[in-house]
Amino acid sequence: MYGTLLNDIVIIFILAVAVLYLFNRLRIPSIVGFLITGILAGPHGLALVTSVDQVEVIAEVGVIFLLFSIGMEFSFKELMEIRKTVLLGGAVQVTLCILLSTIIAMGLKMSWQSAVFIGCLVSLSSTAIVLKQLGERAELATPHGKIDLGILVFQDIVAVPMMLFTPVLAGQLGQPVSMVLLKTAAVIVLVLILATYVIPPFLYQVTRTQNRELFLLSIIAICFSVAFLTNGAGLSLALGAFLAGLIIGESEYSYQALSNILPFIDTFTSVFFLSIGMLLDTSVIVHHWQLLLLCTGLLVLIKALAAMIAAIVLGYPLRTAILVGFGLCQVGEFSFILAQSGMNYHLMSDLLYQGFLSASILTMMLTPFFMILAPRIAHRLNALPLPGGLSKEQIAECESIDEDLDQHLLIVGYGVNGRNIARAAQAAGISYLILEINTDTVRAEKEAGQPIFFGDATQDVVLTNAGIERAKMMVVAIHDAAATRRITATARRLNPELHILVRTRFVADVEDLELLGANEVIPEEYETSIEIFSRVLTRYLVPRDQIEHYVEKVRREDYEMFRNLRRPIVDIQSLNRMHLEGMDVCAVLVDEGARAAGQAIEAIGLRKKFGVTVLTIQRAGQMIPNPDAKERIEVNDHLIVLGPVADIQYVTRELFTRPAL
Repeated sequence: MYGTLLNDIVIIFILAVAVLYLFNRLRIPSIVGFLITGILAGPHGLALVTSVDQVEVIAEVGVIFLLFSIGMEFSFKELMEIRKTVLLGGAVQVTLCILLSTIIAMGLKMSWQSAVFIGCLVSLSSTAIVLKQLGERAELATPHGKIDLGILVFQDIVAVPMMLFTPVLAGQLGQPVSMVLLKTAAVIVLVLILATYVIPPFLYQVTRTQNRELFLLSIIAICFSVAFLTNGAGLSLALGAFLAGLIIGESEYSYQALSNILPFIDTFTSVFFLSIGMLLDTSVIVHHWQLLLLCTGLLVLIKALAAMIAAIVLGYPLRTAILVGFGLCQVGEFSFILAQSGMNYHLMSDLLYQGFLSASILTMMLTPFFMILAPRIAHRLNALPLPGGLSKEQIAECESIDEDLDQHLLIVGYGVNGRNIARAAQAAGISYLILEINTDTVRAEKEAGQPIFFGDATQDVVLTNAGIERAKMMVVAIHDAAATRRITATARRLNPELHILVRTRFVADVEDLELLGANEVIPEEYETSIEIFSRVLTRYLVPRDQIEHYVEKVRREDYEMFRNLRRPIVDIQSLNRMHLEGMDVCAVLVDEGARAAGQAIEAIGLRKKFGVTVLTIQRAGQMIPNPDAKERIEVNDHLIVLGPVADIQYVTRELFTRPAL
């Protein structure tokens, strides 16, 4: 048996490597690759694997590790920062999905129990796929990226009570609901006690040994022990794994624990998705492909609509809502875990399970393409004569803008960059106006006196109401690359004389934005590089005016030095720099009781005896540059000194530090 299992595992992983390599080249998510590998290797595909039951046991370990990792990454503090998006947005999305799916399922003559269970399956989206796609597209910090994240967090949390609720729906609990709730409460209390009084001291003693293997085994032991505890109480292993993750996650050892166990999580969860693919009966796809396409379309429609409504309820404009809808329109990995539980409790027939599995995999495969098309679809829909609640009310506040405002600065986006620009404009006495689509930010900043208005700047009417024709300059400081392009093109069309400065993350966007009408484009990745190499050159004592000249040249040439790494860099070699081998510039604090305290600089002979020069003295918040030789050194002075490294170390120890008793 073990030889057969080993052979199957070898076959699975070799096939997975080939499929994942191909999918990586095609930019299709890895999870889809694992599912396809399982389909090919399983009994309904090429039948390369025979020990499906043993593989499913390994997959169950993967589920435990997956929930354990989610528990560790779950932070009550981070949850509170986005609590409105998580609690309101997540609750609206999940509730609507369950409600719509239940109505449709009951219309197809299903029992209400099975219909509600189907709704639970449909409500969950894929955290792994969505976050991976948002990360690759650099959209995690965009409004729709933040909404996606908040709703996904809520889904991950609500998946656990859904698992507990499954046997209740099936009427196969075997014990009163009150008893299950009591056991759950007892287990949670026990876990809190362990998390507060037992686990931290235990892990402290483990970490004192400095033994990496012992720490790793301890983390795994905690995970499986708590899972075994909940299973013994009649609850699920998955709940125990999640609670174990919470225990570790709220301790100071969470980052180290997660980094150590991450390879196990990736490996075992990969096997889980492989096992799901093995369960898929390809004959169902062949014989019922028309019904499968209909179900897939229905799933996408329900999930996209629910997520869009959630974003609108949160106060975001239609464009953002559409991006959120297409981002969360797939079925998630937790749905597979929940579906297996439903099969065990006979809430799904085998045919229904296979159909749901097939449609879910299709939604996962389509997600990357939906996210690419979403901005274009949003633009087309925004151009339609939609009802007032979708197209007009979002710009209502802009109509109250002062019509006398002229030659003003228009700031699009009120993140870190937008705030700094507004602060600088206010300090310089420049009239400015801010457009932002986060309603909470608009409300808070308006109360603070900022000239901020709610509006989607991709729309002509919003920019017109913001006085784009009378503005002197516009700064676009948002994270959404597609929206940035749309805003730039629209603003240039509405005001050909406007000076448009755009912030973007990648230098690859510079040329496109300039073609769309931007006068200046600041790419963050290369501005960071410029700042780094400027400091490097400063450390090598290249004169400041030469560094600034070189930086200006790099920007004037549109960062060609960075974009073409093979181009020889000749002009930088002409920069003059001083070679001061063995020299250093550093700060020294004068301790109370030090020999130099109270004495003049010339009296202690810093330069004559030791070759050390005092460049600056910082005293009580004031700077004394190039101090006179007769200047006295006082206690708590910060001295900036120049000299040989060894001599600076000597005078620091002998003159500026309190003598040892």
